[in-house]
Amino acid sequence: MADSVEFSITGLDSLLGKLDSVTDDVKRKGGRFALRKAAQIIVDKAKQNAQRIDDSETGRAIADNIAMRWNGRLFKRTGDLGFRIGVLTGSIRNMEPGNPDTGPGGATPHAMLVELGTEKARAQPYLRPAADNNIGEVVDEFVRQYEKALDRAIKRATKKAAKGG
Repeated sequence: MADSVEFSITGLDSLLGKLDSVTDDVKRKGGRFALRKAAQIIVDKAKQNAQRIDDSETGRAIADNIAMRWNGRLFKRTGDLGFRIGVLTGSIRNMEPGNPDTGPGGATPHAMLVELGTEKARAQPYLRPAADNNIGEVVDEFVRQYEKALDRAIKRATKKAAKGG
């Protein structure tokens, strides 16, 4: 397993030029939108991978519990935009008495055991390959969405300036 993933992005000259003409607030808003759209690709691929692993005879579906959440802690500490993608495992301790398979996807506390494997069960990764195998598509989507968001912001600013606002 690789310790890191490296890639190079080329052809961003028009995007970088547009970034210089907008404020930090607009950069962040557009960046968060674009990052969410790009991360959604990873979520969708992870769900597809997990559906192949899920046991249809139980109510516990890892695919139904894969979620994306805004990483506010990263943003507050560093100012970087980020989303976390993972599995909402649920807690057996906090569940109502009865069937732990109830609810959306059922509780999936075994999700990481499936991803990483154990001494007696081989690993069946579904999250990491979703990111590793689709990095090009994710970066392309991010650039495409970010450029659209910046174009909209520049258009709004131009329209506002023309009205004298």
